[in-house]
Amino acid sequence: MRIHDITLPLSAELPVYPGDPPVEIAPWLSMADGAAANVSRLTLSTHSGTHIDSPRHFSDTGLPVDEIPLELLIGKALVVEIAGTREIGRHELERLRIKGFERLLLKTDNSELWKESAFTPDFAALSVDGARYLLEAGVRLVGIDYLSIESVEGDGEVHRILLDNGVLILEGLNLAEVVPGEYELICLPLKIKGGDGAPVRALLRGGAGAAPDFDPHTTKWPLA
Repeated sequence: MRIHDITLPLSAELPVYPGDPPVEIAPWLSMADGAAANVSRLTLSTHSGTHIDSPRHFSDTGLPVDEIPLELLIGKALVVEIAGTREIGRHELERLRIKGFERLLLKTDNSELWKESAFTPDFAALSVDGARYLLEAGVRLVGIDYLSIESVEGDGEVHRILLDNGVLILEGLNLAEVVPGEYELICLPLKIKGGDGAPVRALLRGGAGAAPDFDPHTTKWPLA
């Protein structure tokens, strides 16, 4: 069974969201300097690279990352492709066959942005009405292929609509080599006590990715 690693490698070249600290990986102990082993120091944000937002991210009383039920992070997921737009709203989502899937991953033109080390502000993002539609559709985890589900011009409403209603947000995915269809998602965050989020190792497991009754007209937008 094929495994797709949809996690970005952590490195100093990784783009970070404006205001977040850069990723730093530096030697702490070095065998070259006489130490018995090599040990590195890692400095990063809880929202660096491929990571999950817990409800604590936008609420001091929200569920922290170490208390997220693991069953939400492992299971059947649908990857849909939405190209040619910077705003993913109800119009785009309701024409795709997403109902019945608790885990939804949005592959957009963003996947090409990982070739750049600088942050790109005009990435594709979910709109407010798109977030509300995901609630109606029964989605409990939504992922996207850039550092935020919400536009840089947003005021946090997209995050709050999702997180306040128990929808987890998985950001910073690399879906460039993933075709639309049904997979098994395995997403395990660092168990940071009281954390507002955490880096994750995210995998998709499945054949070529297509569901048995896969129809590209229902998992890609614009429709052919």
